[in-house]
Amino acid sequence: MTSSPMARRLRLCVLAGLAATGGWVAPALAAGAMATGGLTSQPIGHYDFCKLNPGECSIRPTNLAPTPMTDGLMRKLISVTAKVNAAVKPMSDMEIYGKDEVWAYPDKGLGDCEDYVLEKRRELSRMSISLADLLITVVRKPDGEGHAVLTVRTDKGDYVLDNLTDKVKPWDQTGYRFLKRQAIDNTGRWVSIRGGQQVLVGAVQ
Repeated sequence: MTSSPMARRLRLCVLAGLAATGGWVAPALAAGAMATGGLTSQPIGHYDFCKLNPGECSIRPTNLAPTPMTDGLMRKLISVTAKVNAAVKPMSDMEIYGKDEVWAYPDKGLGDCEDYVLEKRRELSRMSISLADLLITVVRKPDGEGHAVLTVRTDKGDYVLDNLTDKVKPWDQTGYRFLKRQAIDNTGRWVSIRGGQQVLVGAVQ
């Protein structure tokens, strides 16, 4: 049986090894910013990505204030989400590279959940959104499997861009358990998310 693209996205984010409803919700309904803790381990896929792209993992944004939420920003988030989700064909790292935990830009139109995140982050950064507000995030889905999403920090709360849906949701309305994400002040460091649980992911200390 031929799998639908959405079914493949669901399956591939399980295979990715990140051990871990309307499209526009009024900002006033967002729960606010998720609470983060101290420094934590970096996912092994991101560690390897940083070795290949050191310039991308040593950025220290100077403006750490969350980006203002506006109708224009939400339109950008929805547009980029739909564009990248449609442009990238879901395929596992094993299928593409012959091994797991490869984080890379989907420049050939193929990728798994981390690769969707990287591309959305790159496109939104090109739209002058600070990398302090575009954070790769590790979550656990309700079924217990790991997954990666992009967290967008705004002054009206944190929103999530996900390859499993074109809807942009406040983080607390995704149904996920949030485990860790990039630090806002250093693109090569990761912080824990309070209320999460120990993540079962290949990581470096």
